[in-house]
Amino acid sequence: MAITEAEKSKNSAENSALAGRLAREITGEVLFDRFNRGRYATDASFYQIMPAGVVVPRTVDEALRALAIARDDGRIVTPRGGGTSQCGQTVNDGIVIDLSKHLNRVLTLDVENRTCVVEPGIVLDDLNRQLRPHGLWFPVDVSTASRATIGGMAGNNSCGGRSLRYGTMRDNTLSMDAALADGALLHFGEVSRDLTQLNSSDEGRDLFGDMLALGQREAHEIAEKFPKVQRRVGGYNLDALVPRNAANNMAHLLVGSEGTLAFTTKVELKLWPVIRNKVLGICHFGSFYQAMDAAQHLVKLRPIAVELVDRTMLALGREIAMFQPIIGASIRGDPDAVLIVEFAEEDQAENVRRLKQLGELMADLGFGWDREQRKWGGVVEITDPGLQTGIADFRAAGLNVMMSMKQEGKPVSFVEDCAVPLPHLADYTERLNAIFARHGTRGTMYAHASEGCLHVRPVLNLKLEKDVKAMRAIAEETFEMVREYKGSHSGEHGDGLVRSEFHETMFGARIIADFREIKHRFDPDNVLNPGKIVDAPKMDDRTLFRYPPDYRVPELKTVLDWSAYPGAGGGFQGAVEMCNNNGACRKLEGGVMCPSYRATRNEKDVTRGRANTLRLAISGQLGPDALSSDEMMDTLKLCVSCKACRHECPVGIDMAKMKIEVLAARAARHGLSLRDRLVGYLPRYAALASRFAPLANWRNNSPLLRKLFQKFAGISAQRALPAFRRDVFSSDAETVGPAEGREVVLFADTFNRAYERENLDAALRVLVEGGYRVHIPKPADNGRPLCCGRTFLSAGLVDHARTELDRLVATYAPFAARGVPIVGLEPSCLLTLRDELLSLRSDATAKSISAHALLFEEFLVREAEAGRLQLPLGPIAGKALVHGHCHQKSFGAFKPVEQILRLVPDLNVETIQSSCCGMAGAFGYGAETYQTSIDMAELSLLPAVRRADDATLIVADGTSCRHQIKDGTERSALHVARVLAMSLERARSNPTPSPIAKEPLHG
Repeated sequence: MAITEAEKSKNSAENSALAGRLAREITGEVLFDRFNRGRYATDASFYQIMPAGVVVPRTVDEALRALAIARDDGRIVTPRGGGTSQCGQTVNDGIVIDLSKHLNRVLTLDVENRTCVVEPGIVLDDLNRQLRPHGLWFPVDVSTASRATIGGMAGNNSCGGRSLRYGTMRDNTLSMDAALADGALLHFGEVSRDLTQLNSSDEGRDLFGDMLALGQREAHEIAEKFPKVQRRVGGYNLDALVPRNAANNMAHLLVGSEGTLAFTTKVELKLWPVIRNKVLGICHFGSFYQAMDAAQHLVKLRPIAVELVDRTMLALGREIAMFQPIIGASIRGDPDAVLIVEFAEEDQAENVRRLKQLGELMADLGFGWDREQRKWGGVVEITDPGLQTGIADFRAAGLNVMMSMKQEGKPVSFVEDCAVPLPHLADYTERLNAIFARHGTRGTMYAHASEGCLHVRPVLNLKLEKDVKAMRAIAEETFEMVREYKGSHSGEHGDGLVRSEFHETMFGARIIADFREIKHRFDPDNVLNPGKIVDAPKMDDRTLFRYPPDYRVPELKTVLDWSAYPGAGGGFQGAVEMCNNNGACRKLEGGVMCPSYRATRNEKDVTRGRANTLRLAISGQLGPDALSSDEMMDTLKLCVSCKACRHECPVGIDMAKMKIEVLAARAARHGLSLRDRLVGYLPRYAALASRFAPLANWRNNSPLLRKLFQKFAGISAQRALPAFRRDVFSSDAETVGPAEGREVVLFADTFNRAYERENLDAALRVLVEGGYRVHIPKPADNGRPLCCGRTFLSAGLVDHARTELDRLVATYAPFAARGVPIVGLEPSCLLTLRDELLSLRSDATAKSISAHALLFEEFLVREAEAGRLQLPLGPIAGKALVHGHCHQKSFGAFKPVEQILRLVPDLNVETIQSSCCGMAGAFGYGAETYQTSIDMAELSLLPAVRRADDATLIVADGTSCRHQIKDGTERSALHVARVLAMSLERARSNPTPSPIAKEPLHG
């Protein structure tokens, strides 16, 4: 029934009153606006339910206060961690309480007894980073470990890839502290069946007594109806209540309860010694059926994991740059499936022995590299730790790899993780594929072959009614087959909105009545996350979908090329909808993505949150003109356009490119701010400013001007702007170097030309002394110096950027036509030719320019690997500390920096494991973004530089990076070109023969 305007007004008033009370009584964030609620309306499932509001408490007490206020107001409450649930567990229409930002501490650690107590919002990877120095880890290693919280894992009874050895979340949870819906705080742990010596309130004693009585009453029914497989996480864990020898652990009833019984405040965990040695055997199969049939035999060698990767996932992985070398090094031929068998005993010799046994077993099963397709296969042994890590990363990214299809149809999670006994696995998967085919689709499969639990996703387009009906039919037929095999319809990812309605057919009416009895006994007013496990809606209720029946994206004007994707805006819709909410962008260490989230921990500031906001905006769910609104700009304000998501998001969300669309829409609707003009038009006025450098730089030396710039242009008074100089880089000759030398074009970008000509001078010297004939061509139109248009793109002035790129293409086209490399120093400028240029022009000339564009280090490494680079270099320092520019990392162009620096004699090259430096072009100069810029730099970059001694060289190729390092540490960073020029100078002044780089590089 449609809601009336009067009802909307009443709801709005009630929400405002509730938000006001929450804001008065807690210090954490209270988010009741449409944009923030929209960001919490989805998880990693295909559902979307708009919450009434979101609370981000700073303490456990504040979380419980929010629970009490919501209960008083008659609102339901849904606790949320990383928001990565695949079945809709963390979406509801009441109050969402986000525990991930602040409630993430390790409260106690007992190394000797291998236990710890943590708050529910701590992320698994963060926990393990804190445990590692003590030789311990928490081994429920889910693929979402970089963002999954312990509370969420307990709620879903997560399993992970190594549950064959370590068990599930339930097996590793010792106790939990939690509040009931009425606010009563209880400790859930081991209790004797007669409840003697129970240290609890009367309410706790009565509750536990009732639960133990239920377990005794229903023991026979539970034994009859509960599946006998380890991977059973559906429903409530009634089997935790049946009579045991001595005690029952009441925490095991909360594990897997999906936030429906109590609000968790602490979790006590069982810890294990870290894995010190391991080997992998990649078992290849020419037949998927044979791979599944072999799994029951491979587990007899007692591996800790056997993981499946099928042909589809391998094919998709080969299209993702970060996984190409991993697959190339570990996969032989064209298998239909591989099983990754992992051995990790303390004795490495034992691991190697079992790896040999694995090869022998495969041979005994009839597999060989020279056999026909059905029995083709064998084992590729992986003992290199680096490659093992790469394979683990690829396997962990399996879900997102599967979701990287750019078509309307996507692999959909609903029969995702059924578990069947291993002897039935091959028949089950074959019949499952037949079900998919019968309904006009196909499925992708990967994951935990060791326990008969595969992640299976048929490809469907849930915007279409016919595909929704197919989903329903596939679910019913699949679950019937699982029951036939006495398996579990929920083997890892829980129930949520997807599977809860099927519990009765899985467990029977009596067990379902028990589930309802437990829910009512814990939560009689149905406050805690209702609609999960019991009394669930239909799984195919389209009003609850991310794409409901009335979902539409009207045609919109876009400025970049999105034609690789389907949908409105020339494919912009499809690009935005690629985000599946799995949350890889929420990782806190490793790689670069997402630097602003790492600094703020706000859902608004993570790639996922921005993508969700864009989707809601273009589909009209955030009101008219949302794409160009102030709220949208606030959503993107802290996006530093680092492009890390382009590389590290397994589905390739390119938020930097999407931000250009928003900036262009906003510029068209609202015009430009003064700061936008100062930044965007820099290439047009840089030459003039250089002529009057003292006047142009006056602002840096005047506190008054700094304040005025902050007030009227939004440029932070705490920052010194880059200083213009009169002696800008220029070359009277368009070509320098030996006439017979190999040709190269040097792209003199605006930043190095106007501010740091030393870098261009150094690069020119290195190239000429290396024997190259260097071209510095004048613009084809004889006008101002060439520019890549980067600053215009950052202001949304796409037409101006196109004009600059057109001039550049016209000038460089003759060189690219004859294969001359185009070499640049500034990563953000040069790599524009490899990225945005092709989003603005798709002609052959532009593609040729793009193909020949190389960063300075890329070019030198390529020449060295071909044996053509001859640079006599001398020692200049003992150590270089290197920070990589975000765009270098995004385009896989950072490794050459390390490689080329290692040519300098006696120079120990150490890379700072940093995300974005935080300056990011004009971002770090903004008055409203200055502090976030500093916070980003302080995560790892600036502390690492401060720790370096004075003799250590600090190296950074990015103009912005060098400025941030200077501002934050008073240390001057050098471009690689200057380091090489210094080394050349040392070699010239030193008569001792110095190395000449002729050999291929390794690195």
